[in-house]
Amino acid sequence: MFGLGAPELVLILVLALIIFGPGKLPEVGRALGKGIKEFKSATNSVTEEIKEAAKIDDGSNDAAKEKAKQAS
Repeated sequence: MFGLGAPELVLILVLALIIFGPGKLPEVGRALGKGIKEFKSATNSVTEEIKEAAKIDDGSNDAAKEKAKQAS
């Protein structure tokens, strides 16, 4: 994903353990997980809105084409 291998992940985990301590580490992980979940949800929501807007634009263009054909 980001080019992180096993040694890098172990180093990050050890640093997190030193900084936050063993008692706070589960809370930090839980908060990080919630943040990632909310980010994915917001990203999916925006993506769906863009897709819906594109469908609406396509539909209005089709209607304009049909009107132009009927007028000819």
